[in-house]
Amino acid sequence: MKEAKDTRIAVLIDADNIPYSKIKVMMEEIAKYGTPTFKRIYGDWTKPNLIGWKNVLLENAITPIQQYGYTTGKNATDSAMIIDAMDILYSEKVDGFCLVSSDSDFTKLATRLREAGMNVIGLGEKKTPNPFIVACDKFIYLEILSEEGDEGSPELESLKGKRKERTRAPEALRKIDKKTLNLISATITDLADDTGWAFLGEVGNLILKKQPDFDPRNYGFGKLAQLIKSIGMYEVDERETEKKNIKLVYVKVR
Repeated sequence: MKEAKDTRIAVLIDADNIPYSKIKVMMEEIAKYGTPTFKRIYGDWTKPNLIGWKNVLLENAITPIQQYGYTTGKNATDSAMIIDAMDILYSEKVDGFCLVSSDSDFTKLATRLREAGMNVIGLGEKKTPNPFIVACDKFIYLEILSEEGDEGSPELESLKGKRKERTRAPEALRKIDKKTLNLISATITDLADDTGWAFLGEVGNLILKKQPDFDPRNYGFGKLAQLIKSIGMYEVDERETEKKNIKLVYVKVR
């Protein structure tokens, strides 16, 4: 399995369905999963509502793809993005795709890319329809990335050393409801050994396979361990390793 830094990702952005104010934090988030080899954004750049994209595209080296709307009520931009995605797929130059949109029209594209063995990450707003969300390997809501947009402010600079321990979202998008608790508990049980303990890293991976939009930041926590500890239904065991300051976290249903 490739390291994240070696993973090549094609980033394809639907300009009609994503706010340009999110582009910086969005690219920082994508960098966690690999190196953006292709960075393209699609839209009809003759429309005045897209003028705000100009500066942020230059700052982030994103290539704008012009697509005129042929008829009223039909989105030619979507078609251009889908065609480019398939061309990139067959070029065999990437290991995965990041589809940035809140539009369910890309559901079939995400499904097709995964069928071809590609890892597909989706980014979109909370309004994104569920079919597109579940078609991705992982889906990230743009709202939980908003606090990073303030990077460089005095408040964040003073807290830089604590950033790993705090939530990046200004507030939780969701409450920890019974459905979430059942998902976590069932996953721990699925992976538990004879003593009931499960490795937290494996728990997180399996939860994501079951629910692609699961993210501790949705609930106001920066890490899964923080979310688990806050619930009070689980035992947490941090086990020392041979490497200094490296611990393996195991969880168990009480």
